[in-house]
Amino acid sequence: MIGLFGIVLSLGLLMYLAYRGISVLVLAPILALVALLFSGEGAVLLGTYTQIFMQSLGGYVVKYFPIFLLGALFGKLMDDSGAARTIARWLVSKLGQQQSLLSIVLACGILTYGGVSLFVVGFAVYPIAAALFRESNLPKRFIPGAIALGALTFTMTALPGTPAIQNAIPMPFFSTDAFAAPILGIIGGLIMLVGGMWWLSRRVKNAVAEGEGYGEHHEEQIEVNVTIDPSITFALLPIILVITANFVLSKYLLPLLDTTYLADAKYGATSLNTVLGTWAIICALVLACLVLIVSNWKRWQDLKTTINKGAFGSLLPIFNTASEVGYGSVIASLGAFIVVRDFLVGLSPNNPLISEAIVVNVLAGITGSASGGLSIALNTMGEVYLNLGSQFNISPELLHRIASMASGGLDALPHNGAVISLLAICGLTHRQSYPDIGMVAVVIPLIALVAVIALGTLFGSF
Repeated sequence: MIGLFGIVLSLGLLMYLAYRGISVLVLAPILALVALLFSGEGAVLLGTYTQIFMQSLGGYVVKYFPIFLLGALFGKLMDDSGAARTIARWLVSKLGQQQSLLSIVLACGILTYGGVSLFVVGFAVYPIAAALFRESNLPKRFIPGAIALGALTFTMTALPGTPAIQNAIPMPFFSTDAFAAPILGIIGGLIMLVGGMWWLSRRVKNAVAEGEGYGEHHEEQIEVNVTIDPSITFALLPIILVITANFVLSKYLLPLLDTTYLADAKYGATSLNTVLGTWAIICALVLACLVLIVSNWKRWQDLKTTINKGAFGSLLPIFNTASEVGYGSVIASLGAFIVVRDFLVGLSPNNPLISEAIVVNVLAGITGSASGGLSIALNTMGEVYLNLGSQFNISPELLHRIASMASGGLDALPHNGAVISLLAICGLTHRQSYPDIGMVAVVIPLIALVAVIALGTLFGSF
């Protein structure tokens, strides 16, 4: 009983202190050892730290560092080349000022579906959104909700082929690729997009009807590192390349390679199915980065600085997430966790999809991180769900899509780092804008998740 108390206390402190702004790099190992002390295994503190926590942290970095690095580099190249701004402005010009909300949501959606991180999207799209809302005299407090809808929902977890890390993490656990359960993913994504747009449009309409306008806000100028933005063709080309190259590589080209050598111990005694999805995303992002550099060659003011900032920008996100994975591995090693694991699996003994969704969502909510919660869940229980899926005739592709979508619900609670950063970029507070972020990034994605679980249970993966 005291071991369970230690786990709950540790998780509670992690959530609270992370929200208070203390780095998870410090919190994760300390709070993992706090749970260890309550378990009565305090004599193995050092061994647990070096052989469980650090081994898990290092394993996560080894597995996913290329995706974090290339994703951050691609995003920085899209930002500094002006391509991200070009896409946003082009959508605004085509949809018109009367469709300000839709323009911002679609701009963020296109960019994140192409592999650009939320932080880059926020800095690139926010100035355009602010100008557009100011000209239309729409309340500024709805901008974070619009950006969150486009960047934190359907393109992050649902749409097939997205290179988001939340779609990549399940691949090695279930031997799937980024296009797992594509139609179910599209259905879930449409529920998020349509539901989110309905909510935001209704909220904006009611606010305007009550006489609320843009409001008085201090607007800061965001520095750009390019002289002339590229054309829409050159701006969209890298985005299209990421998606199409990912699909062609994973479905057609990479399976043609002779990869029997992967079975050797030298290469980890693995198989192509385990690494196929990761290889495809890596190759697609490398190709897109090269195309971005070459097609904008004359526009770069300081390409070296752009590349360096992109590379450095990948380090904190991956080590934050890896630290949370190390924390989860320590928790999973405790005897008390067996009780927790059996309870969670038993929540829906005849449908592992429901249990999987609950576990991923709860851990994502506690850590305030979709990728962190998903990684902890699959590192501790991925094999359990794969075995249950086989037992109940549930395909790995369906397990993948449910796990990915489940990571994008409770993760966006107020202590989420992306939410805090987004509000800081927009110069707004939780009180002003979080109710709408919470609806479009938490409530509606949970509704979409329930719908996809129901369809998957009835009809299987498709």
